[in-house]
Order: sequence, then C-alpha cells, then structure tokens
Amino acid sequence: MNPVKALEKHGQAIWLDFLARGFIAKGDLKKLIETDGVKGVTSNPSIFEKAIGASDEYDGAIGEALKKGDRSVGDLYETLAVEDIQNAADVLRPVYDKLEHRDGFVSLEVSPYLAIDTKGTLAEAERLWRAVNRENLMIKVPATREGLPAIKQLVSKGISVNVTLLFSQKVYVQVAEAYIAGLEALIASGGDPAHVASVASFFISRIDSAVDAALDDKIAKANDPSEKERLEELKGKVAIANAKLAYQDYKRLFSGDRWAKLEACGAKPQRLLWASTGTKNKAYSDVMYIEELIGQNTVNTVPPATLDAFRDHGEPRNSLEKDLDEARAVIKGLASTGVSLDAITDKLVTEGVQLFADAFDKLLGAVAFKRETVLAGRVGKQTLSLPGELANSVKQHTEAWRSAGKIRKIWSRDESVWTDHDEGKWLGWLHAPSVAKTKLTEYQDFAKWVKSQGFTDAVVLGMGGSSLGPEVIAETFPQQDGFPKLHVLDSTDPAQVRALEASVKLASTLFIVSSKSGGTTEPNVMKAYFFARVTEAIGADQAGRHFVAVTDPGSSMEKVATEQKFAKIFHGDPTIGGRYSVLSPFGLVPAAAAGIDLAKLLDSALAMVRSCGTDVPPQQNPAVQLGLVMGCAGLEGRDKVTITSSKAIADFGAWAEQLIAESTGKEGKGLIPIDGEPLADPSAYGNDRLFIDLRTEAETDAAHEAKLAALEAAGHPVVRIVLKSTEAIGQEFFRFELATAVAGAVLGINPFDQPDVESAKIKTRELTAAFEKSGALPAETPALSTAEADLYTDAGNAAALRKAGADGTVASWLKAHLSRVSAGDYVALLAYIERNAAHIEALQDIRLKVRDHRKVATCAEFGPRFLHSTGQAYKGGPDSGVFLQITADDAADLPVPGQSASFGVIKAAQARGDFDVLTERGRRALRVHLKGDLGAGLKSLGTAIKQALE
Repeated sequence: MNPVKALEKHGQAIWLDFLARGFIAKGDLKKLIETDGVKGVTSNPSIFEKAIGASDEYDGAIGEALKKGDRSVGDLYETLAVEDIQNAADVLRPVYDKLEHRDGFVSLEVSPYLAIDTKGTLAEAERLWRAVNRENLMIKVPATREGLPAIKQLVSKGISVNVTLLFSQKVYVQVAEAYIAGLEALIASGGDPAHVASVASFFISRIDSAVDAALDDKIAKANDPSEKERLEELKGKVAIANAKLAYQDYKRLFSGDRWAKLEACGAKPQRLLWASTGTKNKAYSDVMYIEELIGQNTVNTVPPATLDAFRDHGEPRNSLEKDLDEARAVIKGLASTGVSLDAITDKLVTEGVQLFADAFDKLLGAVAFKRETVLAGRVGKQTLSLPGELANSVKQHTEAWRSAGKIRKIWSRDESVWTDHDEGKWLGWLHAPSVAKTKLTEYQDFAKWVKSQGFTDAVVLGMGGSSLGPEVIAETFPQQDGFPKLHVLDSTDPAQVRALEASVKLASTLFIVSSKSGGTTEPNVMKAYFFARVTEAIGADQAGRHFVAVTDPGSSMEKVATEQKFAKIFHGDPTIGGRYSVLSPFGLVPAAAAGIDLAKLLDSALAMVRSCGTDVPPQQNPAVQLGLVMGCAGLEGRDKVTITSSKAIADFGAWAEQLIAESTGKEGKGLIPIDGEPLADPSAYGNDRLFIDLRTEAETDAAHEAKLAALEAAGHPVVRIVLKSTEAIGQEFFRFELATAVAGAVLGINPFDQPDVESAKIKTRELTAAFEKSGALPAETPALSTAEADLYTDAGNAAALRKAGADGTVASWLKAHLSRVSAGDYVALLAYIERNAAHIEALQDIRLKVRDHRKVATCAEFGPRFLHSTGQAYKGGPDSGVFLQITADDAADLPVPGQSASFGVIKAAQARGDFDVLTERGRRALRVHLKGDLGAGLKSLGTAIKQALE
C-alpha cells in the first residue's frame, strides 16, 4: 500500500503544507486526496509569497480585480488568498462531509503583524471567517501570550482554530485549556460545538535545529571525549521527545469528567498537529519527523517534497507512544547539559513571529509589485539614481524600517517612530484623501453654488500651508469654464495687496479666508481689508456672501465668520498641521471653488495612498523610499534638497519647499530645500546636493534631461518622478507629505512642530504692540547709511564683517558678508518686497551669480510668505545659512481697517522680527534696506553683489 495512504490505519491524517492557484485548478490537490488520502491543507505567508511572487499565475486575477477599481495591497492579497482558500475548501469538502467534520480542513493565517495584538487578532480572524464563508476553514492564530485569549474567544464564537507556532509543552497545555474553555463558553451560550474543530500545531524541526546548534557549541568547548559523545547522542532527538511527551499531555487533557461533558455535547478534541516536519539537517532521514510521530488522532502537515519522500520510502508504524522513557531521558539529559529547552522554545516563538512577518513583507511586496505593474502609469513612476555610499545607507535603512515595522507604526500613529513626543496627534493627513472622498458631495455642492453665484474670481487669503497648496492648484490647472479664476494672496506688502485688488472685480469675487487657528496675523488683516472693500462695493448686507472661511472648529475665525455672516464655513481637521493640509479642506475648498474635478484629483491621490499604505513594505513603498533617500542624504551632508519641476507643475516646488523646510529644519538639524534654482553643469555644485526632478509624462526637455544625466554621471544623487498628467498632482502631495515625515524620523526630529516660526511671530507682535503704543516702530541704528541703502546687523555680525574688510561702502559689506560663505553653506535672499515677475527675475539674477561664483546652494524668498515655510529651517536648522535680508521703503502704504498699524508697518515688523531671531540664533545675517526707486535699488544691489563676488 502507498505509505502515505497507510497512515490512515494508524489514525494519523496527512495535511499538505502547500497551496497555489494552479495546483488547485489543475486538479493536483484532488489527485493527492484520492491517491494519498491527503485530508487537509495549510497555508502561510511564505507559501503565498512563493505562489504569487514566483509565478505569473496570479497576474490575470490581479488584473481582473483592479479592473473593478483600485484597492490597497492588503485588500488585493486578501482577495487572492480568500479565493484560493475557498477553492481548496471546496475540493476538501467531500472529505469534511465523509469524516463527519473531523477532517478536511483548510487553514488561513491571521496577519503575523497581529501576533502580539489580541484585539487585532480577534477582529481579523472574525473578518476572514466571514469572508471565506466555509465550514471547513481553520483560522491560524499563533500561540503567543496575546494569542491565547484570542483562541478562547474565537472558539467560544464557533470559529475553528489552528494554533500555530507552538514549541513548548507548557504552552501547549495553556493552548488546550484555552480551547476547552472556549468550548465551554460556546455551549453555555447555546452554541453547537459539533462544527468546531482545532489543531495545536507543534513545530518540530526548528527545535532540533536550535538545540543541535547549542549542543555543537558545547561539544566544541568540551575536553572530555565521553562528554562529547554524550552531547552528540542528544542531537536530533529532542524535538521528537518533546512531541511525544506533549502527546501524553494531550491524552490527559482530553479525557476525564470535564472533557466527557463536552464530548457528550458533540465537542471534538483538539488534535496535535506536527508542523515543520521537513528535515533541515541532511544528516537525518528526510522522513524522520513523519516516521517517529505516527499516532492516533494526530495530524502531520508536510511540504510536497517530504510527502513525495515518504510515499517513496516511508515506513508507517505506531511510533508516537513508543520509547517514552527514552524521550523523558532525552529531555532530562538536555537539561543536565545546561541547555534550557524553555529558553529555546521561547526564543523560537519570537523568531517564528518575525519569520512569518518577514515572509508576509515579501508577500505584500510581491503583490505591490504586481499591482504597480498592472496599474502601469496610474501611479507616478519614481526612479532613484544614488551613488554607492548613499545607496548602501538607504538599503540598510530600508531593511531596518521593514524589520521594525515602522510603516505600520506610522499608520497606527505610533510616536516612537519620531521623538515619542506628540507626533501621533498630527497624523490626520494620512487619512485626509479618504475622508475627503466621503465628503465629495459636499465639495461638489459648494462648487455648484460658486458657479451659480457668477463669481469671476476667487481669492485665497492665507499663509504657509493654507496658501501654498491652493497656489499649486491655481498655477497648475487652467481656469475652468463657468468658474472663477483662482488667485492667492499671502503677503502684507502694500503693493502686492493693491496688485491683487486691481486684478479682480470686487463685486464678483469670492474670498476664501484660510486660517487654522484664526489668530494668524496675515489672513486676519487681509480679511479685514477686503471685507471693508467689498462692503464699500456692494453694501454691508451683501458682503458676507462673498466670503467663506476654512478654519478649525471653535477658532476665532469661525466666530468672526459667523458674526459677519460668511456664506460658508468649512472646518479643518485639528490633527492636520497647515503644511500637511492641502488634501484637506484648506486645499480642496479653493480647488472646488475653481471648478477642479475633485473626484479625479482624489482618486489619483488615493492611488498613491494605497501605494504607500501600511501594507506596502519599504522597498516597494515610493514615499518611504523617497523619505529614506532624503533622510539618509541629510545624514551624509547632502542636505540641500534641490527640487526642479517641469513647466506644467512648476509651482509644486514652492509647496514642497515649505513642507520640507518647516518639517525638518530644527534642533540644528534638517534639510534645506532649494526651489527655483535652474540646473547647471555639475561643476556648479558641491557634494551637499540631492536632486529631485518632477515632470509630467507629456513634457520632454532634452537639454534638461542631459543636465540630469550629467549630474548622475558626476555622482550626484538624482530622484526622478514622472506624473501621468497634471491631475496626478494629488499623488505628489501625499508622496511628499509621507516622505517628509519619514525623513524627519531618519533625522531624529519631530516633523510636525515649528518652534522657530513661533519665535518670529512673538517678535513681530512685540514690535507691532510697540507701534500701537507710540505710533512708530522702535528706532534702530544702521551699521552703514548711504544715499542708496542702509545696512543693519547685530553687534557680533558687524564686528565680524568689519574684520573681514567692511568699510564705508555697501559693496565692501556685501563682499565681507559673502566671504563668509564656505563649502556646504547656502545663501538665502530674504526680500520683503512685492512678489512680482520683475522682482523674481532680479532675485534670480542675484542668486545665480552667487551660486556660480561660490558653488553653493541659493534660496530666493519673499517675505512675509517664507516666514511660514523656510523661515523655520533658516532659524532652527543647521547653521549653514548666510542670509541677506532685503527691505525697502513702501512707495505707498495701505491702512488696515480697525487697526493703527498699516500693511507696511506690519510687514516692517515682520522683517525686523525675522532678522532679530536670525541674529539671536547666531546666524550670519545682513539686512539691506533699499531707498528710493525699488527697481533701481535691486539693480544696484545686483551690481554690488557681482562686484563683491569678483
């Protein structure tokens, strides 16, 4: 007789430790049932990983599933696994029926990530039980401390359980007690135990592998030949001895009065199942763990190779209860050597959980790869070109993140990923796109209302995250038919406020006042100004309908909006910081007002969310990979993150700049984002750069590509991101948000606070308060005063500059200031002037002169806009900045209704507050206050800087 089939006569069931779609579909499983008497199937992450990742037999199923709509990697895997388990269960159903529910089971594993999470295990086990919907299913639960109560509760609900990762006799007794207690609870609640079954999966070969290694270590150290022989004799015997003694516990536990009562109600004993029975040591018989563990009412689950081996040369015999005294002697003998079996089995449980988690990572990685392949372009492609040292660092961090499960920790709001402070309170942005999708009708109704009102323009009044996200949308998408043109105002510069006012029709303009706290100076004064102007234009009774507010619940802005009868009030999520808020109402309300198709925008963003989800391992997770590159580059001194964007998405860099700078630049650490600096030849750069290039698929620029290629060839790290279209900008918002949070973790900082932004605000409030009292800002004395400009700095900087050659000319001070620029530094131009095309061009001309002469990174910023973004990094980040603040007299000031401080005064206070904090932090800073015509002054400044660089 077939040796496998013959095991039936000895009361043992053979289960197959293997599962694959084609194996079932082609009838191979059915054949094994018929020829070998196989009575069950077990699965685990490693089995599924090999089935899905190492073949193309699942590609069609994945493609069909994604045709019905995109889904997360975890959902996609579960869909495949559930279908396979259902099919296997159906093939085994005749066995289940024939043996009156005593066999014919298929096992499906709860996520190994939940091995130490009782509640999570229960929830997933119940969900999988319902999803598979087959009586002959067993849910696999590990025999961890947290798994034991889950086993009891699942059985009490009538769910069959395969208890896995069992090594210890002591723990086995606890497992059996949990099963029995679960049956008792089920019967007490009126349930029928007849359909409940369980196996306790005792792992065999892993015990011998661990014990043999410990014995080999002792053999190597032993001097006595007889002691060496005694130790050698124990090898390969402990696992079988351990199992035989566990079987004696089984016989005791499932007998007696307590069990008789349960059996009378139809309960079935929990069989012992021998798992991990493929021999790992080639010196041992390849069928040893089958031949030595054959006994009544047991199960042996074997891989295909072991099944084939036993069919070929196995010898069935009643072996499980033979030589019990020898088994006891083996266990006692092991203890006498000083090797602790308890310590080994405890360690094997921990290692087993990690091994299953590792396999699950590989499995989900394989599914993620298949999903990405099928989607083919729906998720923006990201490629990394990294020099060797950085590539190795990223690889090491990737593995560290994987083994520590840090992505899962992020999604579960675990603050230990960062500084273990309050980061968990600021992770609402992770779910912002999915939350927004549930509120899509609300946004669409708002868009219809905006269109019905006939607004020609919509203006966002906000700062930082409240303005830069909407600005990307305004600059990226063309004006939609029937909807207003979207504008953004984020300045207190009087000329810029006037320019915005001149570009719109007040009587047909919608103003979106965006402020999380409601207490931010800039949106409040901008709102005060435009509310008064709209009131003048259309009357006090109609002004409110031209305003909507986006603010956190209960803010002072909400109170004002209610009092002034704003048309709409949208609430932000208090758990989302401003710079992470673009996919929340702060970005979506302006987008809806502009008629942007939010359904497409959010679907695109959600595709990236799924690509970066909790179930996507770091290697396949695009945002995590980008974040690890950014963080590792920062640790290696490549902290100047240079962002270039193609024309269609050119404004994206300004948003990313504030996200990266404000999130990472603190505690003397951080990344300095460089936006708007066009690419040059490799010779223009030091070794402190990381380049991130974004473009849309439709845009090609051969010259730009050639420069990127040259940078790669020169050993600079380059990240390329290609968007399918401009509508995919939503993906990039999420990619960069998560990447920045990851980079913050690598750098060891809290990426969700902004302590140095607050310090500048405090200084500004002090100065404006002084103005309110005296009618003037406190007097200040210039270090140098000429007809064209006044120069200001603190005593320490002034002394250093004079020592470096600063004398009676502006050019000498600039020369001395720029002489302090060293390799690895950056130069930032901080201009508190109107942000317009001419002034942008003037600053660009200056910054490129500096870059090309000093070979350092440069920033060109406009205040007060940058205070809420890069200002944080400039004050709190690494002390590598050399700052030139540029201020000027306002040609014409502008009053703020209800305040004595005008726009010009507020801007001046902001500039001075900003500069004071820079100098207090010991930064190398010089302020140039231009006099007279601003255009002429900027031109003269450019000339002076050119001379200073020569």
